[in-house]
Amino acid sequence: METIKILADSLGWIGSILLIVGYWFNSKGKFNAQSLNYQLLNLIGSIFLIINTVYYGAYPSSAVNVIWVVIGLIYIHKIKKNEQETH
Repeated sequence: METIKILADSLGWIGSILLIVGYWFNSKGKFNAQSLNYQLLNLIGSIFLIINTVYYGAYPSSAVNVIWVVIGLIYIHKIKKNEQETH
């Protein structure tokens, strides 16, 4: 059981870092909010945080991250669709 806790904690920290890096890069103008890199950082970070928050029973935070994942998937789909249309 200790291994699962360590995994949940690690994924929570990594997810938090990914979200912060995405926000920081966006704020610095290195990433556009509609860029694939920004959306992927948010998507992966949120998935990791979902695992962490479900493990700890923090369901309101889990819900926010599920919504964040859905938004990310929608925009990744739009980005990919736009790339296909321009090539």
